[in-house]
Amino acid sequence: MTIQASRRQWMKFGTVLALYIAFICWLKSWLGIVVIPFLFDAYITKKIPWYWWKKSTNKTFLAVMGWVDAIVFALVAVYFVNLYFFQNYVIPSSSLEKSLLVGDYLFVSKMSYGARIPQTPLHMPFTQHTLPVAGCPSYLEWIKWDYKRVGGLGKVQLNDIVVFNFPAGDSVALNVQAQDLYNLSYQAGKELSKPIDMSKLSLEQQRQVFDFYYQTGRQYIDDNAALYGKVVYRPVDRRENYVKRCVGLPGQTLQIKDKVVYLDGVANKEPDNVQYRYFVHTNGQLPDEWCHELGISAEDLSAYYVAESTYNMPLTQKAKEALLARKDLVRAVEPIPDDDMGGLYPANKLTGWTVDNYGPLWIPQKGQTIPLSLDNLPFYERCIGAYEGNRLEVKDGDIFINGERATQYTFKMDYYWMMGDNRHNSADSRFWGFVPEDHIVGKPIFVWLSLDQDRGWLNGKIRWNRLFKCVDSIK
Repeated sequence: MTIQASRRQWMKFGTVLALYIAFICWLKSWLGIVVIPFLFDAYITKKIPWYWWKKSTNKTFLAVMGWVDAIVFALVAVYFVNLYFFQNYVIPSSSLEKSLLVGDYLFVSKMSYGARIPQTPLHMPFTQHTLPVAGCPSYLEWIKWDYKRVGGLGKVQLNDIVVFNFPAGDSVALNVQAQDLYNLSYQAGKELSKPIDMSKLSLEQQRQVFDFYYQTGRQYIDDNAALYGKVVYRPVDRRENYVKRCVGLPGQTLQIKDKVVYLDGVANKEPDNVQYRYFVHTNGQLPDEWCHELGISAEDLSAYYVAESTYNMPLTQKAKEALLARKDLVRAVEPIPDDDMGGLYPANKLTGWTVDNYGPLWIPQKGQTIPLSLDNLPFYERCIGAYEGNRLEVKDGDIFINGERATQYTFKMDYYWMMGDNRHNSADSRFWGFVPEDHIVGKPIFVWLSLDQDRGWLNGKIRWNRLFKCVDSIK
């Protein structure tokens, strides 16, 4: 067979082939070699009628198919860029304020930590887990790929702001997707059961009670689908995307003492715009425009008790000092009492920890082995079972992993501790635990758009001063 192809065709093919080979080498996905013959045909032999529609004499059909061809090419190109290089992400909640604001649109680099090979490759592009309008899953589980991450520019560093999949989002009740199903089950089980003084029980008895709470609560949620919705399971890459600050790295021992995070006994630097909640006692309602200038949002002002002339709001140190300076408006600013705020991690152990005084807790590191006991198992059982795929059981006070009695465990992945800068308004690792490395999505690079939810389009909706703000500069 004689191949007739111009020099230009061969140059195009050579360029595309070189780029494609570099791409599959980067992915280390040698299955991609099967595509090379199709590339050769598309540029050189042209045996497959890739552009069959161009033979039509109907001008309208040609125009329509030309647009379809361009749109399909653009969608495929954007899909691969979004999958392996970067994606857009919008800040939906106030957990990172005032470092990142609600309405900030982020350019998230997947190359910073290395892109993941999709674990559910059969999915609808640009949807996370649910198809709009139809309300059904946007992915198929016929084909599942194991976790694999290609080479990146680096690893997660301390105090990085990170986008990741919500670890406790493996199972969700569809009507309350924002809530951690595991914590929700424990709390429901407690409410449905008689109060028990757990402090008088042995560790084995405590575990039995907590297991009973969970099973009772979970059964109640399953039986009340009209209220909670159907409970569904989601693969790792189809779980909700969260964005928090990494305040603890693999192998470090984390402890929070009087709001300050300590790592291996050394205080970690607090973010410049860290926020805590305060009771603000006033002489009346605070002026909206003045509050906006201080960065106090309408959401921050929403919990206002008129009878007591008291706000319960998160404040940065700068905003707190500005309020105290207005003696005509503000009588006093006092911290809110420290408590567990409704169920800290782990939900199945008595710790006495609070949001401001938490730990100490060792963060699992790949390859490190720890002794296992009923005392420390609640901290690590989700890592062992849910995240690393082992069958974990406790029988007669003994721990069994995959059917064998276990007194120690070696971790297969690195884990991270993530927290929001809005410390009292953040559902973070203090409530749902560690973030496994296979849940890491990427690193926000800059804010490319910022919209103020409290403003109109003609009244400062676009925060121009935040456009193209580098996230690394937000400390």
